[in-house]
Amino acid sequence: MRESELHYFEEILLTRKAQITKNLNGVEQEMLQLRECELNDEGDYASASNENLVESAIGAQQLQELTEIEASLAKIKTKQYGICDMCEDEIGFQRLKVKAHAKYCIVCRPIAEKNKE
Repeated sequence: MRESELHYFEEILLTRKAQITKNLNGVEQEMLQLRECELNDEGDYASASNENLVESAIGAQQLQELTEIEASLAKIKTKQYGICDMCEDEIGFQRLKVKAHAKYCIVCRPIAEKNKE
């Protein structure tokens, strides 16, 4: 991958990393506020519990994405970015444009997802 392409994807990854970090900080603040609220009845408690579950799920998903972004940024530094973790072929430019932290090429992605099940 050319240096200009590496820089292009590094900027995308850094922007997304900043966005996720901001989101996670916001989720943490919201969860703290929910814990401090006085819940007056079962409906309030159910609503707060539901919000807490949703926020936790979103937070977990974004933490996973953040981990993948960090790995991709490390690969950029070592010039290994854009190489499929499974077959070691190049990941297509268009695929990386859609998901800059992709670990697998379009051929290996379904195989990796099936193995996760």
